[in-house]
Amino acid sequence: MSGAGPRRRLAWTPVLGGSDRVLTAAALALSGTGLLLVWSATRASGAPGGLSGYGGPGGYGSPARQTGAVAAGLVLMWLVSRCDLRVLRAYVPPAYALALLALAAVLSPLGTRVNGAHSWLVLAPGVTLQPSEFAKVALALALAVPLGELREGRRRPGPGAVALALVLAAGPAGLIASQPDVGTMLVFAAMTGGALLASGAPKRWLAALALGAAGTAVAAWRLGLVRPYQLRRLLVLADPAADPGGAGYNAAQARIAIGSGGLLGKGLFHGGQTAGHFVPEQHTDFIFTVAGEELGFAGAAAILLVVGVLLWRGLSIARRSASPYGAVLAGGVVSWLAFQTFLNVGMTVGLAPVVGVPLPFVSYGGSATVAGLLAAGLLQAAHRTGKAVQP
Repeated sequence: MSGAGPRRRLAWTPVLGGSDRVLTAAALALSGTGLLLVWSATRASGAPGGLSGYGGPGGYGSPARQTGAVAAGLVLMWLVSRCDLRVLRAYVPPAYALALLALAAVLSPLGTRVNGAHSWLVLAPGVTLQPSEFAKVALALALAVPLGELREGRRRPGPGAVALALVLAAGPAGLIASQPDVGTMLVFAAMTGGALLASGAPKRWLAALALGAAGTAVAAWRLGLVRPYQLRRLLVLADPAADPGGAGYNAAQARIAIGSGGLLGKGLFHGGQTAGHFVPEQHTDFIFTVAGEELGFAGAAAILLVVGVLLWRGLSIARRSASPYGAVLAGGVVSWLAFQTFLNVGMTVGLAPVVGVPLPFVSYGGSATVAGLLAAGLLQAAHRTGKAVQP
């Protein structure tokens, strides 16, 4: 009898042992909620199979496809979570190089344009890939190399390490700027800042980088590098009533849908704005409006609460990691998910311009869904490796 207990624990360890179960539960809850909201947003349409809304080149948004993406993402999340960080570190160079090649391929004849951005690779009829989503995973891993692998006797990265991190971020950011995809560029900037902060880089360096970024934005404005549609979106953010039938249409309809839900909502699958498809791209970038209308303020707040729990666990992993590499990796991932959530929800309620980024774990999109769950897997790997090396 004395050996039965240990054998039973060892039998379960390869599957469940060492994981942060709160983080896993949060990712599962968000993914499951996303499936319901996508189902609601894509029902009762004239598209084949009762689908609705354009979900990328060559196909319509589909709950079945999203279910497949969630299933694939969960498998990859589990596989990555079982990896030691030293194993992941060994694959950083090829992963980063592959991300750059995929982003470059988007600008070739293999790529296609959707909603003004040349961001998709067409792999087969109806099968597409958005490399920028997976580039976030590669960048999170790459930034942790110079910032998290400190020389003997150093407690924080030096100027050379910070400069290398900025160069690593500039590579994919430059290719994404050519698409153009402003939303993803902003997420990359947030990831870089979060990784620097988690690495313990001097605050004055962070302030200097922030001032440099602000100066670059002002220079782009003055030199006329800001595209007309981007300028119109910024103007609409400042004055929501400026162009309700044009550049401000998406944001105006989003606010109507969210406001109509009241405290408890109209009930899942009973939203009039959602059923009438008044909000463009509602199953993707504007999925939060479905929650606001059908689940009300309470349901939408619950979603944000679960996101907050996931981010809290990620921050806890970064803070408690015994490995600087794991701390920087977790910091970059948390910054990615937190800032992208802010952008997505902010553009639906008038706090941010419409930049076209999905709500992590919730929005329709195979690439974004798999990448988000991979990010959760990276957090789990940092958690498990940190526990393994602690005395």
